[in-house]
Formats: sequence, C-alpha cells, structure tokens
Amino acid sequence: MGRVSQAQAEENRKRVVETASRLFREQGTHVSVADLMKAAGFTHGGFYKQFASKEALIGEATTHAFDGFTQRRDAGLERHAGQREAAQTALIDGYLSTEHRDSPADGCPVAALATDMAREPGDHEARRAYTEGVRDFAEWLDTEDEDGVTRLCTMVGALVLARATKGSPLSEEILATARAALTASD
Repeated sequence: MGRVSQAQAEENRKRVVETASRLFREQGTHVSVADLMKAAGFTHGGFYKQFASKEALIGEATTHAFDGFTQRRDAGLERHAGQREAAQTALIDGYLSTEHRDSPADGCPVAALATDMAREPGDHEARRAYTEGVRDFAEWLDTEDEDGVTRLCTMVGALVLARATKGSPLSEEILATARAALTASD
C-alpha cells in the first residue's frame, strides 16, 4: 500500500480524534487503542504514526469535545438573536432532557469525562483542557441572579444521576426537578 498524502493523513488524524472524542464520552478513556482505531476504521499500528501516546490523544479528544460543545452553545445564542437568558434556558432544557441523557457520545464532555479527568494528573493536557472547558461553561451560565458554577454543578450532577438511574422513574424525576429549579426564575 502506498503512502498517503499529507492532506489524507490530516483527515485520518481528524477522524481518529473525532472517534476518540465520542468513544471517550460514551465509554471512558480506558477504551483501548486497538478498539479506538478499529472504530475509526484504521489498524492499531497506525496509531503511533499519528500520536505520541494515548495520553496525547486524550488531550486532543477532550479539546475537540469542548470545541464542539462550545460551537453548539454559541449556535444556540445565535438562534435566540443574542438573547443570552433565552439561550441559557434552551440549553438547560436540552441538557436536562432524556435525549441528552441517552446520548453521552454526542453530549456534554463535562458530565461524560468528569470521572476520567479526576484520575488524570493535574499537569496533563486533558486535565488542562477539561478545566478550561468547565470554567468557560460555568462563566457562560452566569446570570445577574445566579452563579454559573452553581448552575453547572446542578446540571452536571443531575445528568450524571439521571444516567446512573436510567430505566427507572427516578431518572426522569431527577431531570425534571433540576430543569424546573434552574428555569423557574427565567
């Protein structure tokens, strides 16, 4: 098999990062390199031609997940003609929905990666990207009346608990209760 062009190599790398971003949110960062590369449609051997280590990929995939989340959040602000409170309410409604609960691979990296990031060293690129993403999201949730960190903690905690109790009536109750608490004053 011949060498791939630089453009194709970049596309392949992008596909691996996108796949890793989804798999890590869905299954955790313990996913093996072999399984990850298979899901991306490549052989295990090609991994080390593209990445220095799995840790380096975790950092890139975390950054990618937050970049995508920020783009969706900003698009919501545009849909609401720059009305931040309306965009926040819409985001909260979507965040605390059964659809988001049931789709961790496409969902918020804050909730999906929290446990894995707690195990990463403080100086690791993934931990840095995660911390910046959490800080940015909390700042975006700030209002004149409510602290963004409090709102974020409520949202993430509710989503994690709803995912852990999925299949029981408690799961929907957790989502509805948190959604009502966060949007009652809106």
